[in-house]
Amino acid sequence: MDQKILQTMEYPKIINQLVNYAQTSLGKQMAEELQPVTQLEDVKLLLQGTEEAFTVDRLKGYPSFGGIVDISSAVRRARIGGTLNPHELLGIATTLEGSRRLKRYLSAMHEDNPVEILFTLSDSLSEQKPLEEAIKRCVDDSAEIMDSASSELSQIRRELRGGEVRIREKLDAMIRSSTVSKMLQDQIVTIRGDRFVIPVKAEYRAHFGGIVHDQSGSGATLFIEPESIVAMNNKLRETRLREEREIEVILQKLTALVGDQAELLLYDIDILAQLDFMFAKARLAREMKGTLPRMNDRGFIKLRRGRHPLIPVEQVVPIDVELGNHFSTIIVTGPNTGGKTVTLKTIGLLSLMAMSGLFVPVEDGCQLCVFDAIYADIGDEQSIEQSLSTFSSHMTNIISILKNMTPKSLVLLDELGAGTDPAEGSALAIAILEHIHSLGCRMVATTHYSELKAYAYERKGVINASMEFDVNTLSPTYRLLVGVPGRSNAFAIAERLGLPAPILEFARGEVKEEDLRVENMIAKLEENRNIAEQERENAEKIRKEMEDLRSRHAAELEKLEQQKERYLEKAEDEARAVIAKARSEAEKIIDELRLLAMEEGASVKEHKLIAARKQLDEAEPAQRKKAAPRKAAKPKRSIQPGDEVKVHSLNQKGHVVELSGDKEALVQLGIMKMKVTLDDLELIGSAPVTKPIQRTAANVKRTRDENVRTELDLRGANLEEALIEVDRFIDEAYLSNLGQIYIIHGKGTGILRSGISDYLRKHKHIKSYRLGNYGEGGTGVTVAELK
Repeated sequence: MDQKILQTMEYPKIINQLVNYAQTSLGKQMAEELQPVTQLEDVKLLLQGTEEAFTVDRLKGYPSFGGIVDISSAVRRARIGGTLNPHELLGIATTLEGSRRLKRYLSAMHEDNPVEILFTLSDSLSEQKPLEEAIKRCVDDSAEIMDSASSELSQIRRELRGGEVRIREKLDAMIRSSTVSKMLQDQIVTIRGDRFVIPVKAEYRAHFGGIVHDQSGSGATLFIEPESIVAMNNKLRETRLREEREIEVILQKLTALVGDQAELLLYDIDILAQLDFMFAKARLAREMKGTLPRMNDRGFIKLRRGRHPLIPVEQVVPIDVELGNHFSTIIVTGPNTGGKTVTLKTIGLLSLMAMSGLFVPVEDGCQLCVFDAIYADIGDEQSIEQSLSTFSSHMTNIISILKNMTPKSLVLLDELGAGTDPAEGSALAIAILEHIHSLGCRMVATTHYSELKAYAYERKGVINASMEFDVNTLSPTYRLLVGVPGRSNAFAIAERLGLPAPILEFARGEVKEEDLRVENMIAKLEENRNIAEQERENAEKIRKEMEDLRSRHAAELEKLEQQKERYLEKAEDEARAVIAKARSEAEKIIDELRLLAMEEGASVKEHKLIAARKQLDEAEPAQRKKAAPRKAAKPKRSIQPGDEVKVHSLNQKGHVVELSGDKEALVQLGIMKMKVTLDDLELIGSAPVTKPIQRTAANVKRTRDENVRTELDLRGANLEEALIEVDRFIDEAYLSNLGQIYIIHGKGTGILRSGISDYLRKHKHIKSYRLGNYGEGGTGVTVAELK
């Protein structure tokens, strides 16, 4: 992209804002180098990264890049064998720590809200924990080598501290003595050039032995190292040299570790720079209240309430622009200082920002195009140095644009044809517009020439627009009106300013009647547009009020439904509590009756106890379903005897025994039969045609006719169901004077066989029982003889 165009569009000012939001020098460098991209897929990828960073910032806050610095130069030097200093090593350690912290932050975010690009980048960061720990064991937060860096260094520093203590003790004893103290300027011990000295008055230099290391500015004080500690200072100096050599060894070892991981560290630095850059774009988007634009490469622009990002929000007037659908060229007319140039720059700058992967300050749903280039001729291009007039400068720019533009370019022209004779300028402007329009470029041009209004009206694909002007206040409103050509407003302004009426009337008489009709037509269009705008605003206001009312109504309705659910749940809980209490008491009575029956020879039948318990269970209210209310299914055919049905009022399944007229049926529900209306029944299954009747409750099969049956098949039934059926079967066999019956229970686990044996042993109608012999079913059958 031409750098002059970027300057004209004030793109560098946006870049400066972006740089300020980057937290690291790495991100700042990437922001400074940001340029618009001309490939649609690349732009979409950049915008996706910005959107993900914006989402993270919105949901979890801005991640910290603390401790991350540019270590690339240090790493490269370590790779070629140079020794790093403690500050550089500390920077590497803090960068590794910050990198690991950022990686975990984005990983946690990705689990809750997928951010593919950010996660992929952060997941590729290498975690150099051993290197980080190795550096931190040797270098403290002040970039000083710690004693614990090596045992040798620890020993050396103990010797240093001991030597310094001995020297200070000796000097302290010296300055406290009456002989020496009178020769001192101050009774203190100080250091000059790593040597311990004391301040001696200049006049006592001859009486005080030792080495002079420094003197005061006035020359009245000499800093002398007494002869008695020269040897001690020398030894201390040797120890310090040993310390420096040991530190150098430690730094070389740490540098070697860094050099081993140089490639990974350089890769990490590049990833961290990209992440910081993306979050800088997200922060800029939040500050300018930007939104994600939809991008295309078909030359379509649709801005809704687009704002120039460099004008304060409280001052900027948003514009609505659509270009590239029904028309590809917009010709904007209107007075000076009306906002035409700002409109051009807004369109151009927002396009450049979107092509750079930045959010733009518009309402949701806007669309922008990825152009191969944006060309602009905006502002006063007069050049005294090159002896070029304003017209010549504009023509030079336009000729350059005509040479380089393509059908996929955006062309912005300000004051086209200005700076020369109006007749020739307007003709030249129309010719230039026609050439650019015929090529298929997207173009927005501003002009003062009224002839261009007629051109835009007659040429297909070209539309007029104007900057609104308030005649009452004699000031522009800076609103762009697409579809309405601009008026000169010269007579209205002159009249408001007090120009005498005769002069105005004479001037109006000099204007052609055709021009007056055009001006009147434009005035009427503006009036109608203002009325339509007002009605649209009123309709929008009413719509918002209705949406608010609907939202409040929906909230109140939901609140009532919740209260209803709570009341019903409370009532059901109370009912269940009452039944639970009743069941507990009934269970105690049943247990007592069963015990009594066992003691008195089974005078109470077990199946009656089981049936009583079942009736008690059925009395408990069923758990309500909070979904849609139950809809009774319509049977596909009429209900017939033997059909399996569901009784809705009892929430039970059973079989139809017989029909009682056209409205009722006798239904077998477990061990009881009852009449139910047909409307309360739902057909579940048809009656079997060839198979014998199957009882749903006990799931048992009878192998003989109901009137003369000697066998009872209980396979598949549980013990409670089986005992009910056995009791009924024995009663029927006893009444039919049968002498022997067969109870088929299967082999299985033996629970059913044992339970039936225990029951038969206590039954008053059973004389004896045994397991089946060979040919009778073996242990899968119990044969009982009746009394």
